Amino acid sequence: MQIAVLTFDGFNEIDSFVAAHILNRLRPNGWRALITSPDEVITSMNGVVTHAERGLDFAAEADAVIIGSGVKTFDIAENPELLAQIRLDPKRQLIGSQCSGTLLLAKLGLLEGRPACTDLYSKKWVVETGVSVVDQPFYAEGNVATAGGCLASQYLATWIMLRCGSRADVETALRRVTPVGQQDDYIARAIEAVEPYLPTGRVASAA
Repeated sequence: MQIAVLTFDGFNEIDSFVAAHILNRLRPNGWRALITSPDEVITSMNGVVTHAERGLDFAAEADAVIIGSGVKTFDIAENPELLAQIRLDPKRQLIGSQCSGTLLLAKLGLLEGRPACTDLYSKKWVVETGVSVVDQPFYAEGNVATAGGCLASQYLATWIMLRCGSRADVETALRRVTPVGQQDDYIARAIEAVEPYLPTGRVASAA
């Protein structure tokens, strides 16, 4: 299972690193979440410098794609040349966005007729594209999901794990990153947020 975590200059560290870290807890099962960017070196909104593990073309090859947010998302949304490099296929891939990343999904035409989640600041920009924003942390329809609020990145990770893995995978990944003594609560909350949007027949309570 290969996951591209789209990460642009000015990125939000929580969006990219938290989702990637949770999903990479399943590396023993062959899962890999990779920081994917058009730039070799990228600097976060708070000055954290990191190197891309894959170029933007990897997004077209990955089994799942998460589009993170950042302070330059609005510039990217107005850059048709850059948007043209983001080639996604919702028939084959799971595609999720976090916060202002939802604006990029809208610009790519992947939210037509779908409600979506985003953060409070980005909401007005997403609404201007004609997308209806719902006041909740997670929403998915088919193979496309959106999350609102940085810490909702755990829901995107949980959705991908439940779609392509199992509840046992979710428990394995989240139990090691959630607060001690509250693991069961966090795991239950994540599954509760995602379960209504799983395809018929995918029961999160099954091992």
